[in-house]
Amino acid sequence: MKTHSFEKPTIVSSEKWLAARCELLRQEKEYTKLGDQLSQRRRELPWVRIEKPYRFDSPAGPVTLSDLFEGRSQLMVQHFMFGAGWEEGCVGCSFMMDHFAPTIPHLNARDVSFTAISHAPLTEIMPFKARMGWEANWVSSEGTDFNYDFHVSFTEKEKEKAGGKVNYNYDLREFPHNEAQGISVFARDADGNVYHTYSTYGRGVEVVMATYKVLDLVPKGRKGRDADGTEDGMQWLRYHDRYNQTADVLATP
Repeated sequence: MKTHSFEKPTIVSSEKWLAARCELLRQEKEYTKLGDQLSQRRRELPWVRIEKPYRFDSPAGPVTLSDLFEGRSQLMVQHFMFGAGWEEGCVGCSFMMDHFAPTIPHLNARDVSFTAISHAPLTEIMPFKARMGWEANWVSSEGTDFNYDFHVSFTEKEKEKAGGKVNYNYDLREFPHNEAQGISVFARDADGNVYHTYSTYGRGVEVVMATYKVLDLVPKGRKGRDADGTEDGMQWLRYHDRYNQTADVLATP
C-alpha cells in the first residue's frame, strides 16, 4: 500500500505532553457526560403509534413491521440506501452494515432485533447480500409507503414541488439521490402495538460506525483524500471486498 508522510508534528518533552493529555482528558470527560445526558433525553422522547399496515417482502415471504421484532420488544432498522435497478447497495450503507452485522447477537441479548430495509426488490438485494457475506435480516419495502414515510426515498414529483429539495434529516435540503440512509428505532408493547421512538439521518448514522471512532484516535484521523488531493471523509471508503483492488488510493497523506 502507498504510504504518505505526516504533516510536521509538534515535538515536546514528556512533561509537556502529559500536561496537554490531561487537559484533553478533562474535555473528553465533559464530552462523555454530555453524551450520557443526550442518551437520556433520546430515551425520554415521546412515541408515535404506527397506524399503517406496512408489509415487506422477505426471503420467507410477506412480513409485517411487527413480524420484524421476532418476538422482542425493540427493533433497530437500518434504512439501507439501495434503489431498484442499482447494481450494488450504497458503499456508505455497506460500511454501516459491516458494523451492524457483528452486533446482532449482542442486540438480541438486550431485547433488540435488527433489520435492514431497502426500496430495491428482494431479487436485487439478495445477490448483493450474499456477495458481502452478511447474515443480518434484510427485507424490501418495494410497493409500500415505508421509505417515503420515513423520508429515505424521494420522488421526482416531491423534488419538483419543493424546488429541487427533499425532506431529509428534519429539514428541506438539496439531495443528490432519490434514496437516502438512516437509522430508525421502534418499540412494541404487550398488546402488539408498534411505536416509532427515534430516527437519525446524515452524520447521525455514524453512531454505528466504530471504525470512524478508532480512526479518530490515530494521527491522520478519519479524513481521506481523493486523487486530486481534495478532502472528503468518504473518498477512501470501499466495499470490504474491494480494498485489495484499490490499495493505491487508500492511504491518507
